[in-house]
Amino acid sequence: MRFDIVTLFPDFFSSPLQSGLVGKALEREIASVNLINPRDFTTDKHHRVDDEPYGGGVGMLMKPDPLFAAVESLPVLPQREILLLTPQGQPMHQRMFEELATYDQIVLVCGHYEGVDERVRQHLVTREVSLGDFVLTCGEIPALALLNGVLRLRPGTVGKEESLKAESFETDLLDYPQYTRPAEFRNWTVPDILRSGNHKKIAQWRKSQQIERTRDRRPDLYQQWLQSEMGDDV
Repeated sequence: MRFDIVTLFPDFFSSPLQSGLVGKALEREIASVNLINPRDFTTDKHHRVDDEPYGGGVGMLMKPDPLFAAVESLPVLPQREILLLTPQGQPMHQRMFEELATYDQIVLVCGHYEGVDERVRQHLVTREVSLGDFVLTCGEIPALALLNGVLRLRPGTVGKEESLKAESFETDLLDYPQYTRPAEFRNWTVPDILRSGNHKKIAQWRKSQQIERTRDRRPDLYQQWLQSEMGDDV
């Protein structure tokens, strides 16, 4: 799998791409990351990548020509998505990551300033994606989040792949509470059921905790889970 990140600040990714499971996955060539700076594709002596919006307004916009040139310089793999990271995009979610993990190539275009020329949205990118309903200073932060979320789903990145099937959002339910040693810490004890050795009852307890936690913390996901459960019973 290949990630191409179109960014004005390649150094932003230096440490994250060398750390943790992401760094190990890239070392093992589970995926590759290519950083490309649109400033390298400017043709004026000042290497400008932004300009004032037509019609007036506050702030600057990223120019279309360096972005088009940067993306068009890349190889094209059979299954490819070109994503623009923008607050106007579709919020990221687990199903999106699962879909993107099947692609051969993901191109991430990191927005800046007040946004990008509309022709980039209309004629260059294939999808707009957001980290959430808020505004950040740059598109590099959501790009890194998406890369991390997708890469961890690729075979070989996570040591125990079965753990991916039981975590939050995989079944529209949040994860259950988990504990480790010591069994008692500051008078707070691990639930007896988890130390009982009865795996059937432990599984039942964990499922009930998932349902309760999702109902209390994420009513939207809880309703989604209820609907899927009713659909399975039809």
